[in-house]
Formats: sequence, C-alpha cells, structure tokens
Amino acid sequence: MSNPTALLIIDVQVGNFEETAPVYRGTELLSKISKLIDRARAAGAVLVYVQHCSPEGAVDERGASGWKIHPAVAPIAGDVVIEKSYPDAFQDTDLQQKLDSRGIERLVITGLQTEYCIDATCRRAYNLGYNVILVKDAPSTWNTDLLVAPDVIAHHNKVLGGWFAQLKEASEIQFDAAE
Repeated sequence: MSNPTALLIIDVQVGNFEETAPVYRGTELLSKISKLIDRARAAGAVLVYVQHCSPEGAVDERGASGWKIHPAVAPIAGDVVIEKSYPDAFQDTDLQQKLDSRGIERLVITGLQTEYCIDATCRRAYNLGYNVILVKDAPSTWNTDLLVAPDVIAHHNKVLGGWFAQLKEASEIQFDAAE
C-alpha cells in the first residue's frame, strides 16, 4: 500500500533567504524542513515543492537565481514540482491532479509565506477534502507594518488551527501511513 501523505513545501526559494531583509528565522526554517524531508522520504511519502513565479523583475521571477528552490531542501528525481502564480498553490495548477493520482489524502504543509501562500493553500486543501497538517513551527514570513513576524505566524496558526488544519510541531510529525 502506498503512503497517502504528501509533504508540501511552499515557496522555499533562494531569494527569500538572500534578500537584505531575509525571512524570519530562515536558517531554522531550512533545518526543520530538511529534517521533515528526510523523514518523509524514509517513510515513502510524496514530496511536493511549490515554486512561486512572480512577474518580470521580481526576485522570484521564473528563471532568476532567486526563483530556484533553496539548495538546502532541493528536490530530487521523482519529487513533484509545481509552479504557481497565485498564493493558493491549487489555483491554475495541476497540484490537485498530481496529489489525487498518487492517492494522497493527507497534506503536511510548511514553507512561506504564512499570511499568503500558507494560509490560502491550507484553506483550499481543507475545502478540497484533504486532511491538512500545518507544521506550526515551520512556516515563516517577514515583519509587516502592523505585526512582527512571530505575531503573524502565531495569529495564522491560531486561525488555521481553529478550523482548516491540525497544528503539529515539526518534531511531532510522522509520515508513516498508520499515523
């Protein structure tokens, strides 16, 4: 029996870590995601990388150096890579078809950016009927004019965990089919 779980790694791209204002706790984020990847691979879970494609001139413009998936968590042969242009990783992509064709029922979601792509994708995944687990200590973002990054993350964890996703620390997540 195949593993019905996928690890969804959203927008962990080079440009988000090399800017003059890098993502909050970027090194810690990469470390946690790398460990999740190792456990997911060992359990036979599907790895799905979502790569944002911004308009020309942006740090994550398709093909630019900042657009590439960060080498600390880069995909290998057999992993799924989805390119997107909207915060919701399902919008105008074949993500759902790729998941469904592999029998995926459960999504473990991590990456960037908490209040945009993580939020939108968790909500859509829930609405599509997936069992959604948000890695509560491994999404990240930047400070805003209203809130500092830790408060943005805490707020979205509270909102998403209240309805759309089960919250788990990275260290608590298991990828075996029996969990």
